[in-house]
Amino acid sequence: MADSPRATGTQTLARGLRALQLVSTAGDGLSIQEVAQELDVHRSIASRLLSTLADFHLVTRGGDGRYRTGTGLAALAAGIHATLRATAEPVLHELAAGLGATISLLVIEGSQAVALAVVEPPGASYRLSFKTGSRHPLGRGSAGVALLAAQSPAPGEAANVTEARERGFAATFGEVEPGAYGVAVPIAVDGLPAACLNLITSRAEIAEGAAPTLITAAERLRRDLGRGRRRPRPPLDIAL
Repeated sequence: MADSPRATGTQTLARGLRALQLVSTAGDGLSIQEVAQELDVHRSIASRLLSTLADFHLVTRGGDGRYRTGTGLAALAAGIHATLRATAEPVLHELAAGLGATISLLVIEGSQAVALAVVEPPGASYRLSFKTGSRHPLGRGSAGVALLAAQSPAPGEAANVTEARERGFAATFGEVEPGAYGVAVPIAVDGLPAACLNLITSRAEIAEGAAPTLITAAERLRRDLGRGRRRPRPPLDIAL
């Protein structure tokens, strides 16, 4: 029996999305032949997929014939990031005030962890912080580990990533900022980039008691983001 038009369309959409994913994660773009090999399709099919993505400015073809991400993808990402920030910022402020530590929201961008929003504790005489837009390699620091844990298990992944996925949080010391404790909780929502809530502090007692509160906050964010809308939230029960 021949495939139905709906099944054929679904397969084409899946291939197009996979091609976009491949191009967006390639450091120096991909050629048509490379995309064809990755998708296990004929070169002509890969060419049509990439041409369609280019029509919508999601990818662009350079003078070297390689496809790289286009401005349309950046616009989509900006909209997604804005939704993440808007939903998370009230929670970040609650956590920073309640835990007395700097709280941030980070997402995966290629092979790096990128800070979308950073909130410092109000009235603190001493605080650790970093700027929105700061980035560091995945797998490094609590946020880098948590972001990998927010994704599906990968063959050969580091033991600390598997552990973070199983217990619901990652904890590190001095991996990104010397003398700083980090605690991060992964946030995975279908259709959104992997994200995490991250706490940094110089005080061991804050780091040691923060995980349950961060996990509760992350669960709330998952529900809100999954619904696609923000709802009034009860205050967090923060206890150290």
